[in-house]
Amino acid sequence: MGSRKKQMAEAIKAEKKLVAFAKLNNCPTSPRKMRLVADLVRGQKAEKALQILRFSQKEASRRLEKLVMSAIANWQAKNEDADVEEANLFIKEIRVDGGAMLKRLRPAPQGRAHRIRKRSNHVTVVVDALNKTQS
Repeated sequence: MGSRKKQMAEAIKAEKKLVAFAKLNNCPTSPRKMRLVADLVRGQKAEKALQILRFSQKEASRRLEKLVMSAIANWQAKNEDADVEEANLFIKEIRVDGGAMLKRLRPAPQGRAHRIRKRSNHVTVVVDALNKTQS
């Protein structure tokens, strides 16, 4: 029974070696705006995703482009012997979650106050290789 668990653990470890991720925490953009850009590149190949982000007009695309580049660099650090072009990296998962909110008050008519919520988000990008060949 112990050897089976060991084999499963090694298989999971080998699978994780091909996957790399990068996180961006407390990005000062609303999650809704970031999700619009994240939906453009979800499931795309890494090169195509970078091109889409480079030529997108949205401000969130600049931060996301940097994050995808970081995830690719993390994949390269994990797999030093593998080539990025041959691996056919793609964006396996991209998740945008709400972050901390800065709450401010703005004066309103007749002595009232309106609450302003300055939203932020957390983005996680997971990059995986299409060619799962081990050397």
